[in-house]
Amino acid sequence: MTKENVLSESLEDYLETILELQTKNTVARSKDIAEKLDIKRGSVTGMLKKLAAQKFIHYEPYGYVTLTPSGKKIAQEIEIRHIFLKDFLFRILEVDEKTADAAACRMEHVMDKSTFKKFQQFVAAMDACPHRGKE
Repeated sequence: MTKENVLSESLEDYLETILELQTKNTVARSKDIAEKLDIKRGSVTGMLKKLAAQKFIHYEPYGYVTLTPSGKKIAQEIEIRHIFLKDFLFRILEVDEKTADAAACRMEHVMDKSTFKKFQQFVAAMDACPHRGKE
């Protein structure tokens, strides 16, 4: 993805939601996307057109929505960041699960790849520390 092709947090949320629905149901429908994101169905159409124009999804009005290979790659990266961040907040910082999930959702969009990789290395080192959790 080029610098001028950077996706907004909202568009990333759409890709992540489409991946989740596509994994569960093989395809996504705009109705299901709207329900999952808790927004009006009419708002979904404009965003789907944007994602289709950028070649991240296959979309026809009143049809199914599926991710293109590039859209799927981005969605999977976002999903991995979300799962990892939520796990860190819940398991290591002991934030309650609902709060950890909401915070991870916000954090996943602002952390660049290099920082995320270093964060993963830090957590791996913490997990490997033989003195972790001992008082």
